[in-house]
Amino acid sequence: MLKWLPPYRVNLELHGGELGDFIKNSAYDLLISERFAEAFRTEGLIGLEGFHPVEVLRVRRMRKGLRKPVTVPRYFVVSTCFGPAAVDPVFNRMRISEPPSCPECRMSGIDAIHGFTLEPGTWRGEDIFRPRGLVGHLVVSERFKDFVERHGLTNVRLTPTEQFVRDPSHLGPAPLPTP
Repeated sequence: MLKWLPPYRVNLELHGGELGDFIKNSAYDLLISERFAEAFRTEGLIGLEGFHPVEVLRVRRMRKGLRKPVTVPRYFVVSTCFGPAAVDPVFNRMRISEPPSCPECRMSGIDAIHGFTLEPGTWRGEDIFRPRGLVGHLVVSERFKDFVERHGLTNVRLTPTEQFVRDPSHLGPAPLPTP
């Protein structure tokens, strides 16, 4: 995947009544509102890099109905860090068709996820990050969860790792490891 380079310009789709504070733009880039960015910096959270201003060229309404004017917040593009945190290869509920080919990135053929945990000693305290072995997904700290709730940030859905499910083929959870 190519890196997004300046100038940072976007067309947004509005699916509800208001634009959110958090928008997943691509596999690696996120758009965050100015309100989100200021609170993140003020509270000293870690895990986001960049904070480059974005020009919103157009907002397209995806639902018909009331045509009230949309307030477009100022957005910044950020990237989430790739830290050393890794999905625990033993204590997880993932169905894997191919073992990891690289011991560093730990990417494998994941067919289904019914909860996961991080390998002890690999997480260094980032508040938002992409774990090795599950790079396409974001993981956040309890501190980040509290931050989102405290500031009432919108368009952020958080799921505890042990309850996270992605099972497009309906394979069900992997068997629990035997101790």
